[in-house]
Amino acid sequence: MHKLKKTAKQTTHERDGKRLFWMAMPFMIFIFVFNYLPLWGWSFAFVNYKPGRSVFESDWVGLSNFTTLFMQPAMRTRLFEVIRNTLGLQLINYLLMPLPMFFAVFLNELRSVKFRKFVQTVTTLPNFISWVILYALAYGMLAVDTGFVNNVLKQLGVIENGISFLTSSDHVWLKMALLSLWKSLGWNAIVYLAAIAGLDHEILEAAEVDGAGRMRRIWHIILPQLIPTFFVLLIMSIGNFLNTGMEQQQLFSNAMTKPYIETLDLYVYNMGIGSGLISYSTAVGVMKSVISIILFAGANWFSKLVRGTSAF
Repeated sequence: MHKLKKTAKQTTHERDGKRLFWMAMPFMIFIFVFNYLPLWGWSFAFVNYKPGRSVFESDWVGLSNFTTLFMQPAMRTRLFEVIRNTLGLQLINYLLMPLPMFFAVFLNELRSVKFRKFVQTVTTLPNFISWVILYALAYGMLAVDTGFVNNVLKQLGVIENGISFLTSSDHVWLKMALLSLWKSLGWNAIVYLAAIAGLDHEILEAAEVDGAGRMRRIWHIILPQLIPTFFVLLIMSIGNFLNTGMEQQQLFSNAMTKPYIETLDLYVYNMGIGSGLISYSTAVGVMKSVISIILFAGANWFSKLVRGTSAF
């Protein structure tokens, strides 16, 4: 009888496992088609590819495109400038990374539910707007002659001439990071709001009964509970440390900002599509992906070493 019950339990577990497998199958196929099949494009980095010809018709060059990254002085100098821009921009993004967590705490502390929903909706909406529209909005607000901000400052007598917010080479990385924060602040705060909703509210109520004020409850209870979520997001973002995207940089790029705004993703696009050096740009992309994997594995290992837990 015991064996029959054990067999029935095993059958139930196997049936549930098969159901979960078939439920996950569409997503596994989606990931395979759109994330793994494109890796075939890495083969362009090892051949002298010409548009209109297949990879098998191209001349095999081995690691020649990879050595070109560092052997030719002109290519090496420009690549180092692009890496400098990528690192500088991403470091500022990492300094601003805790802001969504503090913003989520701020939203959670708002007493008015209607006002909280209004603020959350307004701050989340830019995430669903393309960078093209956001550039138009930024231009309308920050343009030198017709921008809303410059006109207001002139009328208040703060400035006499308009400030070149978008066409100046000063503080380009900071301006790009702030624009990116404007787009993603509300969306990134949703994860922390979900973590706050999962907190044990009896602890907060007990702290309030014991005389802990709002700031003490935030500092000693809420924020420590959000730190693990922050570290998981931090580790995952380190894997994308070199992936800054190219839409924002391409739209805000001009003659003054290009030396500081061209990141690795935009550099790959400019070299591959703009200059026709498809094999060389693919080699840069492969190098970027390999470094990202190493960074993610290192961050995951360091988290496990220091905190005892890892993201995966």
